[in-house]
Amino acid sequence: MIKFGIDRLVEDKALRAALAGKRVALLAHPASVTADLTHSLDALASLDDVAVSAAFGPQHGLRGDKQDNMVESENYQDPAHGVPVFSLYGEVRRPTDDMLNSFDVLLVDLQDLGCRIYTFATTLLYVLEGAAARKKSVWVLDRPNPAGRPIEGLTLRPGWESFVGAGPMPMRHGLTLGELGRWFIKTFRLDVDYHVIEMEGWRPAETPGFGWPMLERPWINPSPNAPTLGMARAYAGTVMVEGTTLSEGRGSTRPLELFGAPDIDARAVAAEMRRRAPDWLAGCSVRECWFEPTFHKHAGGLCNGLQIHTDAPSYDHGAFRPWRLISVAFKSVRALYPDYELWRDFPYEYEFDKLAIDVINGGPALREWVDDDEATPGDLERLAAPDEATWAAETRDCLIY
Repeated sequence: MIKFGIDRLVEDKALRAALAGKRVALLAHPASVTADLTHSLDALASLDDVAVSAAFGPQHGLRGDKQDNMVESENYQDPAHGVPVFSLYGEVRRPTDDMLNSFDVLLVDLQDLGCRIYTFATTLLYVLEGAAARKKSVWVLDRPNPAGRPIEGLTLRPGWESFVGAGPMPMRHGLTLGELGRWFIKTFRLDVDYHVIEMEGWRPAETPGFGWPMLERPWINPSPNAPTLGMARAYAGTVMVEGTTLSEGRGSTRPLELFGAPDIDARAVAAEMRRRAPDWLAGCSVRECWFEPTFHKHAGGLCNGLQIHTDAPSYDHGAFRPWRLISVAFKSVRALYPDYELWRDFPYEYEFDKLAIDVINGGPALREWVDDDEATPGDLERLAAPDEATWAAETRDCLIY
């Protein structure tokens, strides 16, 4: 049986010995629960040898869910435990001096999705940098990477750092949050007291979960539009749809597992995808579907789209490459509809002067490839494959499991 970091800390008093006499804060969200589904803040507050002094919420909040991007959370007082709850997605995204003065040790218990753009990764970097500056300790209570170990995508280019791009990493990084913290410390040369309360029994190479302990732990949304394991697996690709005028399924029951629009022929798009890069559709099933978003892009409009299925016998964890799949989907839309206004021009995660698709990809290379009539899948492969190999080598010494 698997044990997450929070469960080991709550069960083993010896692991908590170093917290004696320290003010302890928790950075968590709605999916931060123990094996018996107790929220981590409640579990820690119930321990007589842990002095909880504050809590922090990342994007979407500590306990509640803010639905969309750039919808900020406020600071407040926790009604059950009487401690301040500081928002790291509100007036600030980096911890202030007052926030850092509220604790000696920060416990980080966040369920990540294994994708560079998921903002919890950047929040981890920001708290590590703040802790280094103020000589605070950071402990990551490790959790699985539900997308597993595969690596995919272009490395973020210099100058393209943002709240969805903490550093030179590919879209799908293959690390747990505890391992990613090690990479941040190494890469940014942070002098910080850092510890990982490791999981026991995490086996990312084993079926059927390949990263997520299916039948052992329930899936709980780490953010409002992360409702299923299938979404977590597809997210490194489908998140790019946020930078387009296509719907990524927000406002439907399967957000970020499907995409489409009222004015495309999804069956023709799928055929063009298979014609251009059949290998990039491997490892999953892609099905034509219809959906009507109740909010967000194309709200109230009937969209023709494609759904990515990773929960069927056709799923092959090693072959599934969602970043490539969505890339060739964009290329196919552009080929079928040359004048389609594909790229959405709007502020994206506090970046106001760059196209969202470029912010998401950490540079313009993907968009330029899509818009180049002569560019082939092989051209994008020649850009991405070296980045992926370099990342695998660079992070080898950060692996715990």
